[in-house]
Amino acid sequence: MTGEEPTMAGTDDGARGLIGVERRPGGRFTVTFKGLPILRHAPERPCVRLGRGEGRYRMRHGSFTIRERSPRPKPTGDAVEIRIEPDGAAASIELGPGLRLELAVVEGRLELRPEVPDGRGVNRTWIELVGFPGERIHGGGEQYSRLDLKGCRLPLWVEEQGIGRGRDLITFLLNVTAGAGGSWYTTYFPQPTFVSSAGYYCHVETGDYAVFDFTRDDRTTLYVWGVPERLVLDVADDVPRLLESLSAYLGRQPVLPGWASEGLWLGVQGGAGTVRAKLDVARRHGVRVGAVWAQDWVGRRETLFGRQVLWNWQYDRERYPELPAFIGELEAEGVRFLGYINSFLDPEGEHYREAAARGLLVRDRRGAIYKVRVTTFPVAMLDLTNPETCAWLKRVIRDNLLGVGLAGWMADFGEHLPTDAVLHSGEPAERYHNRYPVVWARLNHEAIAEAGQADRALFFTRAGHSGLSRYSPMVWAGDQLVNWSKDDGLPTVVPAALSLGYSGVGQFHHDIGGYTALAWIRRSKEIFLRWAELAAFNVVMRTHEGLRPSANWQFDSDEDTLRHLARMTSIHAALRPYLEHAVAEYQARGLPLWRHPALHYPGDVELARQRYQYLLGRDLLVAPVCEPRRVAWTAHLPRGDEWVHLWSGRGFPARGGPHEVPAPVGEPPVFYRRESAFAALFADLPGAGRSSSGST
Repeated sequence: MTGEEPTMAGTDDGARGLIGVERRPGGRFTVTFKGLPILRHAPERPCVRLGRGEGRYRMRHGSFTIRERSPRPKPTGDAVEIRIEPDGAAASIELGPGLRLELAVVEGRLELRPEVPDGRGVNRTWIELVGFPGERIHGGGEQYSRLDLKGCRLPLWVEEQGIGRGRDLITFLLNVTAGAGGSWYTTYFPQPTFVSSAGYYCHVETGDYAVFDFTRDDRTTLYVWGVPERLVLDVADDVPRLLESLSAYLGRQPVLPGWASEGLWLGVQGGAGTVRAKLDVARRHGVRVGAVWAQDWVGRRETLFGRQVLWNWQYDRERYPELPAFIGELEAEGVRFLGYINSFLDPEGEHYREAAARGLLVRDRRGAIYKVRVTTFPVAMLDLTNPETCAWLKRVIRDNLLGVGLAGWMADFGEHLPTDAVLHSGEPAERYHNRYPVVWARLNHEAIAEAGQADRALFFTRAGHSGLSRYSPMVWAGDQLVNWSKDDGLPTVVPAALSLGYSGVGQFHHDIGGYTALAWIRRSKEIFLRWAELAAFNVVMRTHEGLRPSANWQFDSDEDTLRHLARMTSIHAALRPYLEHAVAEYQARGLPLWRHPALHYPGDVELARQRYQYLLGRDLLVAPVCEPRRVAWTAHLPRGDEWVHLWSGRGFPARGGPHEVPAPVGEPPVFYRRESAFAALFADLPGAGRSSSGST
């Protein structure tokens, strides 16, 4: 094609969702979709390259160190042939021998498939997308430390979040001693998906390890340790439309049962007597409780790491001797009972012995059961590639969880599949690793559906990857430190929710008070109170006693905390009509409950830079206090709407910008849109419009 004049095909019809290819001399071309440049190719800088590499993995306690010998890209030649259908709905581009790009418009989206006819010796793919000056990048699954990913290289691998995840002393100590400190990008729920402020999203359909490089202004490089099945892209005028398209493709989360927002999920443990006593204390002080969550319903074990659950999935007849009757008693009072399950089996339990005898566990290369050390003790991992394992575990869930009356459970873990494991299916564990938590969620989802209890029961997950949103009705933020750390404490909950929202996940919650207490890090009264404030403005509120409960401030540690929690749960209950509206909007359009304000106010550059505030639905702006001992806090209000400070009733003009407001404990910075259809509901919330000095 050398010497040809530049020609265009399809780009003039971009509004109709057609593919365009602009051909240039010297084998150069640009691919557009809906008028937006997507790929730009030149022989000296090809848009797609293939190669081969060898990865090395080391896992310690679910945290991974991943290294690679220098990968060897194969040269890509000129574009040998470009074919585009007359209607602009499909195209094919041959990039020399052994590589062809197939492009097609499917349900209004662009699907790009790299085809490698021989495939021999190829296990690496580099794909370069066009970059745009000043663009912002969001998504990547659940990202705790950074919201705008432009300027970053983002590894995408399911693993433990890590403890500290920054430059804290605790991170250094844990990385040295156990490899468990983590980094800014380590996460339970990575996803090869991002949304660009230039007006498009990209999702890579792959389970392989990947690194997305957003460090260059003129390009985005997607590096995949394999050949991805396809890239899915769409272009739209605004982010809400992009998220509607993306979530429709990935699948929106199942509908929550009606009781999920009826009150606090009170995290307590210690046996039926203790659960009953703590529940009575909470309700006597006016705390609205919709469920108790007792993770030790199966028993517990004391470890050097802290108090943990016995991983054998049947109720402990010593701690909970008549559990079905106890659950029935609670339900008669309008309180559900929630439990706990994960993807491991404890060698001390009956289920381990049965699963081992039936060949349902992951094996090592010698054929022995692979023992994974999660904290301080070894456990076995269920082999979810074996259909018999899935059928067996569904029966366990049906009989031992749903059968005794559980209305839900934490479906924990999913991050620990070793890359050198041997699976029943014969698939390389390295390539199955990222898919494992999705299959784990699907198994829980199917167990509930097959039991006919989808309108009654739910589960919530922390680990995930592409497609988990089809199965998990609720994601939670995982194990934060019980402090103010911006890498692993209370503040990280906000970017975690927002980045998941950009990745198609809309129903999210977190542990009130955080989870991880180690060494000198202990949960204080103030952090618990502030965390409860944040949880009140969400669809689900749930407390957690945390690791080492005796070292943490708890909901019943003093009368003042109980009064605070009662007030926050009253606010949460009063918000229920609005929360139901926001959930319905997610189910219908894919707009997450926690939204970055830039979704609805895209022209405000300063607003776009904020990462510790969010819109709950369309009409509530929440700017949680993220530092200790603060009695005032600054929120950045969007331009274009008048906002009302919830507690004082003070109106703020439509010019937006930063505004400092009083923020004593009990009055987190919350604003509502004056033109909201729910303005009267907001104005009537407990404490609204009549500011006080707070509850403490």
